[in-house]
Amino acid sequence: MRVRSEEASMLSRELDILMSERQTLLEVVGAAAALIASLDSRALPPTAVRSADLVATTINALSDETLRDALAAVRAEIEDDDGEREGERVVSH
Repeated sequence: MRVRSEEASMLSRELDILMSERQTLLEVVGAAAALIASLDSRALPPTAVRSADLVATTINALSDETLRDALAAVRAEIEDDDGEREGERVVSH
């Protein structure tokens, strides 16, 4: 019985670590989404445009739920061209 208790404790600690890492990753993604959405690609050097496009493509591959979680993690409010909040996709190509 002691072995099961130790295993459960180890699994619980590992789950806590994973959840903490997920939260950090959500914050990074949310911040990156906010940054990319605010960029004017016409004002960027070509190498920066390629990097921004890579980040945008990766962010847009996320599920809507994960993207919402990421934006909520940084409390970002992204606005589209009409001044309305964009809830599903942050960056268009």
